[in-house]
Amino acid sequence: MVPQMIPGSDAETDGFEGAEELRYIARQPILDVHGRVFGYELLFRSGPEAFFRGNGEMATRTMLDNSVIFGIEKLTTGLPAFVNCTTQTLTEDQVLVLPPRLAILEILEDVEPTPSVIEACVKLKKAGFRLALDDFLWKAELEPLLKLADFIKVDFTILDAAGRASLRKQLNGSTAVLVAEKVETQEDYQQACAEGFKLFQGYYFCRPILLSNRKLPANHASYMQILHLLQSETMDLRKLGQLVKRDASLAYRLLRLVNSPMYAVRHEVRSIDSALVMVGEKTFRRIATLAIVTELNANQPMEILRMALLRARFCELAAEFSGLNSEEQYLLGLFSLIPAMMQVPMYELAPTLPLREKIREVLLGSAGPESGLLHWTECYERGDWVKCDAIADFYGLNEESMLRCRGKAIAWAEAALSSVV
Repeated sequence: MVPQMIPGSDAETDGFEGAEELRYIARQPILDVHGRVFGYELLFRSGPEAFFRGNGEMATRTMLDNSVIFGIEKLTTGLPAFVNCTTQTLTEDQVLVLPPRLAILEILEDVEPTPSVIEACVKLKKAGFRLALDDFLWKAELEPLLKLADFIKVDFTILDAAGRASLRKQLNGSTAVLVAEKVETQEDYQQACAEGFKLFQGYYFCRPILLSNRKLPANHASYMQILHLLQSETMDLRKLGQLVKRDASLAYRLLRLVNSPMYAVRHEVRSIDSALVMVGEKTFRRIATLAIVTELNANQPMEILRMALLRARFCELAAEFSGLNSEEQYLLGLFSLIPAMMQVPMYELAPTLPLREKIREVLLGSAGPESGLLHWTECYERGDWVKCDAIADFYGLNEESMLRCRGKAIAWAEAALSSVV
C-alpha cells in the first residue's frame, strides 16, 4: 500500500544518487496484529507505458538489479522485503545478490516443485534466506516446499472462510507464519485475526467501518475547530492559543515539532505563543496541522500517518506542475486518510474540514481538475499502473515529474514521521 519510487538521478530524493533512468517501484506494507509494519512487498513496473513490458523473469531480475543499485534497506527503510521469485531466479542463484537478513523470497504460485527447485530452496535456506509461498492452495506435491516455508500467504479473495478452515487443518503442524492477503476491510482483518493469521496485506486500514450516528470525541471536535482557525485568512491568535493549551498531548506534539530538525529554529521554543512568533503564521499553520493529524492517528497503525504525509507532500510538490494551489493540495492529500485515522466515514467528516466546497467534493469521490494528483498517487500506492497512466493522460500530467515529486515526498514524509512520533 505505501509505495517507494526510485527517483533516478535526483540527488535530493532520499539519497538515491547516480541512477540513469527513472525506475517504477511501488511497495505494499505487510502489517502485524498490532498494526505495525512488518515488511513490504516490492512491486515492479518496467517503464512509463500503460502496460507491463516483459515477463516475470525480467521483472524479478530488474527488481534484483534495483536492490543492488540502491540497496534493499533503502527500498524498505530497513524492514524485510518480500521479493517475488520465479523458477529461474531460484535455481540460477540470482537471488544471492540480496542480503539474507532482509530478503524474504516469495515463491510464486506457478513455480513447480521440481527436484532442482527444492534443492535450490534448501540451499537458500542454509544461506539464511526466509521463504514465503504465495497464493497458497493445498496440493500434495507442494509438501517439500511447505516444510521449508517460513511464511504462507493466503488470498482472501480466493478462499472463503470454509476454504481457509480446511487449509488450516491441512497445514496442521506447519510452523510457517500465516499471512492474509487481499484483506480489504476491517471485517476481513478481524476475521483473519480470529482465524490465527499473524500478518496482513491489503487495504483494510484505509477503509474504516461505516458507523452511522457516531459522534466525534470531544478532543477530536476541538481539533476540527483548531483546524478551521488555522486556515482562516486572519488567525484569532488568542482563541487559538487557548484551544491548543487545553490539550496537553497536542501542545506537547506541537512544541516537539517546532523544536525538531525539520524546522531548525535557533533557540528552543517553550510555549505555544513563542512558537507562533518564532516561526510565523504560515509555518505555524503547517506545524499545527501536522501535530493535529498525528494526534488523530494516535490509535491507528503508523502506516496510515506515513501514507497521509506522503500524499500531502506529493500533492503539494506536484501542484507546481499542474496549475493547482499547493497549500490546498497539501491539505487534500493529508485529509484524504482522516476517515481511516478516526474510524468515521468521510461523508460525516467532510463538512468539518477547513476546505472549500470543491475540495470537500473531491474527498467525497468527485472527479475534477483538483482530484487528479490525489487519484494518481492512490493508484500508484496500489501498483495500478494502467490507471496511473489513464489519469496522467486525462489531466495532462507529466509522469516523469510525478515520479520525481513522489521521490521527494517519500524523503520528506520519513523525516516528518521521525519528528512527530
